[in-house]
Amino acid sequence: MAPRETRAWIASQRAYYLCPLPQVQLAEGEWEEAFAALERGEVTLSPVFRESDDNKPERIAEGYERQVPMGLEVKGESQRWTERRLVIRSLRHAKASEAAIRARVAQAKAQVEALNQRGRGRKRFAEIDELRPAVNAIVQHHQVADFLWLRYDQQDTPRPVRAYRDRAAGSKSDRQATVEVRVDEEALDLAVSRLGWRMYSTHKPSEQLSLEQAVLAYRSEDLVERSLGRLKGRPLSLTPMYVQRDDHATGLIRLLSIALRVLTLLEFVGRRQLAGEEAKLAGLYAGNPKRETARPTAERLLEAFQDVTLTVIELPKQTMRYVTPLSPIQLRILEILGFSAEVYMRLEALSVEPP
Repeated sequence: MAPRETRAWIASQRAYYLCPLPQVQLAEGEWEEAFAALERGEVTLSPVFRESDDNKPERIAEGYERQVPMGLEVKGESQRWTERRLVIRSLRHAKASEAAIRARVAQAKAQVEALNQRGRGRKRFAEIDELRPAVNAIVQHHQVADFLWLRYDQQDTPRPVRAYRDRAAGSKSDRQATVEVRVDEEALDLAVSRLGWRMYSTHKPSEQLSLEQAVLAYRSEDLVERSLGRLKGRPLSLTPMYVQRDDHATGLIRLLSIALRVLTLLEFVGRRQLAGEEAKLAGLYAGNPKRETARPTAERLLEAFQDVTLTVIELPKQTMRYVTPLSPIQLRILEILGFSAEVYMRLEALSVEPP
């Protein structure tokens, strides 16, 4: 949806769009201008809150918005509209990115300093030209060239040499190249302040879609990639496929695609029912039975039934069966999914009878 032509067509149809803008869709220097406005204190950041599972508002983002006039020709007609650019910072993403970049800087600094150490099994650098490539390799590997200050030095240390046979006593010079490394805290802090930011685009009036509503709406959108992740990973595990015939591979994909539809429908029905009841479901999280959620995943709903077992006892003249009784959380899940527990409970009542 991000290409300018697509946005122009949507605007021409008197519809609305909301999408993040990649770098290629931004004007040159637009991000620098947005950051400069922040650093000069010209804008005020508005917080974005979302209700957490414990019914407490959680601050998840902050940002501000700018207005940009837009114009493009659509099917021979000039289309003009005003676009709102929402400059948003995800607090969780920023925190994780900051931890990652500081860890890279610390690792690179420690590895560069280790090149100065002498000892058994350690390479000794006599010349700066030998040391510099090793340092550059570490810095480039961790991608921290902008955050480290390096200074190279070369030392000649005289060492006495004792006389031996025909060799007279004298001295020998030990040469070693070293590097001093320090963190450029100012550059690092500047980079950290620019982590976690993203720019969204919409032309729906702020009276109908506030900045906070726009962020929450985008975060709650349906993601096709999530279904593909389910299909390729757990619990369906399409790859790797241990089949050799093409028709077997086709059949397996069709079978798993049906399972994917079941998972998606199961999750949708459960969340819709909870939303209609304005209720939450507790008991799905191991180790935290009181934690509640109004948006349970299909995987967690199914995991609640993993302890259900069927025990079969073979006797000389009869076979006895026993099914684990359903727990309150299992009965509640069946209720919100619209399933009747009667069939299962009937099976439970008759499970001790012979077939």
